[in-house]
Amino acid sequence: MNGVLLSTIAFIVAIGVLVTVHEFGHFWVARRLGVKVLRFSIGFGKPLWSRRFGTDDTELVVAAIPLGGYVKMLDEREGEVDAAERHRAFNRQSLSTRIAVVTAGPLFNFLFAIAAYWLMFVSGVPGLRPVIGELIESSPAQQAGFMPGDEIRRIKDRPTSSWETAILALLDAGLDEQASFEVGVRDPQGTDRLVRVRLDGSTRLLDKGGVLENFGIKPWRPVYPAIIDRLLAGGSGEQAGLLAGDRVVAADGETMKDWNQWVDYVRARPGRTIVVQVQRGDELLDLELTPQAAQDKGETVGRIGAYVRLPDADQHATMRVVVRYGLLEAVPAAFGKTWEMSTLTLRTLWKMVSGKASVENLSGPISIARYAGQSAAIGLAAFLGFLAIVSVSLGVLNLLPIPILDGGHLMYYLIEMLKGSPVSEAAQMFGQRVGIVLLLLLMSLAFYNDLARLFE
Repeated sequence: MNGVLLSTIAFIVAIGVLVTVHEFGHFWVARRLGVKVLRFSIGFGKPLWSRRFGTDDTELVVAAIPLGGYVKMLDEREGEVDAAERHRAFNRQSLSTRIAVVTAGPLFNFLFAIAAYWLMFVSGVPGLRPVIGELIESSPAQQAGFMPGDEIRRIKDRPTSSWETAILALLDAGLDEQASFEVGVRDPQGTDRLVRVRLDGSTRLLDKGGVLENFGIKPWRPVYPAIIDRLLAGGSGEQAGLLAGDRVVAADGETMKDWNQWVDYVRARPGRTIVVQVQRGDELLDLELTPQAAQDKGETVGRIGAYVRLPDADQHATMRVVVRYGLLEAVPAAFGKTWEMSTLTLRTLWKMVSGKASVENLSGPISIARYAGQSAAIGLAAFLGFLAIVSVSLGVLNLLPIPILDGGHLMYYLIEMLKGSPVSEAAQMFGQRVGIVLLLLLMSLAFYNDLARLFE
């Protein structure tokens, strides 16, 4: 399936599911506590489909803009209410009922994340062992004493069975100021040792580039000999006389150790003639080729239309891991994972607000759609993990004390509890305007980051 189409479908499915879960939380609790619900809308804007159901004739709507949803309840502040139904109006409910209804949306997002993680753990989570390939010169990782080939076994007290768990554990440990922690590693000979990591304020793991790169680690990747498997018809490689089975020995006199080095060499020379030495059977031949210029994420790179020959023995096989839990074991694991992601999200947000982490970490709908498509292409476990992370993010963000969000309403209710009377309508209207401005700024920044990633 086309990548853009897959991303679009996965994004719509993901947002549709998560918004429905969130709004169903408000709807279900409101109904159970006697509040009349007038409309349950998935999406905003013009209705594409609607039906009425239940004794209250509640309108179910699917709207055109799939970026949210809402539950409209009977409320005297939004119109005249029949005297016989005033006891069912939201504004007439007790403080505890209103708090329960508002809290239910984020709570259902957390419950959904727990269910998704449980199913993910039961079905098995594939990954790659966290083996270090290279270290960046003068980086915190190199200074700490890591070595190429080391496998990261644990960070602090947390086992790290895959790169995903290692990255999260590293981020969690490194979010503290002046962080100092131990990392357990195993070298290629099977010897275990401890590495003491010390991060000062200058190391910002959440800056542009990603956690591993900022820490100074490049994951292991398979080393393939520079042997051509096939050539693209009409490509500059075919035009230069390269054949399937040729092994690239050198380029402009520089020895090519593997396919990755050869690819990097070609990419860096668009439109420039390269003298390539290849081994063809028992012969060494010198050929001249000129990589065609192509665009890759806004950068001009060289391409020759050649594909690598993969070795018979799959080097990935020994690096693959699958983390799987039993039906009961997966329950505490799912609760723990949801709690971990919730606290990590809050700490990361605080770092961004305080200026100690880059706001480039914010993602908008374009990036979310790309991640949705990528995770869906990998498999069920990856897509479930993606849904769980986004669901946790929605839950956490909606609980922030920003007017117009659920957390803003809870802030008003807390003030009401302390002062003994509701916040004035004038104050609430002012808060709504402030909240709208804040959300628009946040969305604009997220869209800007999305566009910057597309063209970087």
